[in-house]
Amino acid sequence: EDLAFLQEGVGFNTRLAEYGLKFGCGLGVGKTLERLVRQRLIQRDMIVDARILTSSAADARMSGVKLPAMSSAGSGNHGLTAILPIVAVEKYLEVDQKTFLEAIALSHLITAYVKAHTGRLSAICGCSVAAGAGATAGITYLLGGDASHLAGAIKNLSEDLAGVICDGAKGGCALKLATAAGTAVQAALFSLQGVNV
Repeated sequence: EDLAFLQEGVGFNTRLAEYGLKFGCGLGVGKTLERLVRQRLIQRDMIVDARILTSSAADARMSGVKLPAMSSAGSGNHGLTAILPIVAVEKYLEVDQKTFLEAIALSHLITAYVKAHTGRLSAICGCSVAAGAGATAGITYLLGGDASHLAGAIKNLSEDLAGVICDGAKGGCALKLATAAGTAVQAALFSLQGVNV
């Protein structure tokens, strides 16, 4: 039942991303990244796919598209960041559905844990620091990392994104979510390669 609930959230947030990518609403961050791939100005990889998927959903959500989002720690954008980078990475791997959904669950748990320490409202961007930490933990788990890799990935992400401030919910959040998503993937990959702050 819990896994089915998580799968429903994956569906909600993926539909938002698909809408944002198709229609280029909001700032069109996701659609622009996709166009840059087609123009061969940037290359598609795990990091870029995570950025495209996550920012496309934020583009749609922040422009007022009437589609539901699964939130995390009480925030829709946190939910997009906690889920969609993991969805993007999963497409590159051969993992079973249960492992994938466990990674999503771990992401939500870490996001909530960090938010418990930063508070509901803070000067820092919760999507970057809290949901980004959740996403990198989930990605590291999906890639087969152990507890030390998870901790390393979270520290890597926190070191990279500690200075991102929250300047209020608006269309520009898509840029921050793109950054958080890409950094979540990179922090996990670095930790698995033994690079830890």
